[in-house]
Amino acid sequence: MISSNAKTIQKSFTEQAKNFETKSMNFTKQEYLEHMVSCVAPQRSDTVLEVAAGTCICGRSLAPFVERVACLDMTTAMLAVGKAEAAKQGLLNMDFVQGDAEKLPFSDNSFDIVISRLAFHHFPNPKRCFSEMARVLKTGGKLIVIDMEAAEETLRNTEDEIETLRDPSHMHNLSKDEFTEMFRESHLTITTMDCTELPVSLSAWLALTNTPAEISADILKRLENDINGGQSTGFQPYMKNGEIFFNHRWVMITGKKS
Repeated sequence: MISSNAKTIQKSFTEQAKNFETKSMNFTKQEYLEHMVSCVAPQRSDTVLEVAAGTCICGRSLAPFVERVACLDMTTAMLAVGKAEAAKQGLLNMDFVQGDAEKLPFSDNSFDIVISRLAFHHFPNPKRCFSEMARVLKTGGKLIVIDMEAAEETLRNTEDEIETLRDPSHMHNLSKDEFTEMFRESHLTITTMDCTELPVSLSAWLALTNTPAEISADILKRLENDINGGQSTGFQPYMKNGEIFFNHRWVMITGKKS
């Protein structure tokens, strides 16, 4: 089974790969990665799977503290960047696997930790992907999802529309309730839930995806209008040092398989 969004994801992230490690983006910032590692609390004997890993930023952050890390992604260009960065860091306990999150190429009960960060909003069938993550998790293991939280119900469609204009591989941001329901359906006990707001530069956000000029102008106009009291976008944009910013709401949920 190949995700119905696969070609769009591969096209989008092949274009993003060369700039994906840019220090201006939140997902590369050391303070957030250190917080993630602290929350995951890995053990030296743990085996880890990062699903829809991109350039394997999470996996590379966890690798020094565990026995082995597998990073799975469907885009070879992203995995190539991750593999090169791992080599620069001298990380020798990592495997890079091309594959689909809807059909993970691993046996049941294979990993102590299964994690996915900033990927679920790209999945056309998030429940299927979550079920696969739960399947390959060992009994007693930890499943961690980190992703953007949906705007309030009345603004969800508008927020997703703008996200998709910027990156056609975007599907839907999920709410905390939708995430917790997936944990419940897979019989995982939620042990922690952490919510953080992170500032995002609009210009850097648009540059990462090489958003065409006319689409960038449309998004800029919408957020400027929102700032000036017009139609709300769900982004809650604001001015900072003469530049438009908005806050992404990240939710991190950890569940245990019993």
